[in-house]
Amino acid sequence: MVGCILTGHGTFAEGLGGALEMVGGPQESFEAVPFHEDEAATFGEKLASAISQMASACDGVLVFCDLMGGTPFNQAMMASASVPNVEVVTGANLPMLLEVLSVRTPASTLDELAECAVTAGRFGVDRKKLELAEDSDDDDLFGEEDGL
Repeated sequence: MVGCILTGHGTFAEGLGGALEMVGGPQESFEAVPFHEDEAATFGEKLASAISQMASACDGVLVFCDLMGGTPFNQAMMASASVPNVEVVTGANLPMLLEVLSVRTPASTLDELAECAVTAGRFGVDRKKLELAEDSDDDDLFGEEDGL
């Protein structure tokens, strides 16, 4: 099975990992590796170690980062250069993680999951606006049959 590591600035990885577990349940071969400013000198080693350990136990590692160009991304890219079968995806969001981890099976390839992550991440970003009905003269915005 492909292992997954989530990293990002501050409490991003822990928060998004917690949201993932709340919605999708506990995940096998999944680890959050946060980057806190006070550990900048040791973060690269910490992330590289997590990637190496995951790679030795799994059939590849997919690293999810919060944004391109930041320390977590840069360190993930450097670690991926020395460990085989590691892919790095940026712009991590909850729809991306939910989709990848719900379709991940022991037969899934690293390339398939990385492509799934990018597609789901883009699909999860949209703009919506609630349009109010013009003939509505009461406070019921959703109609009589919607709701509890």
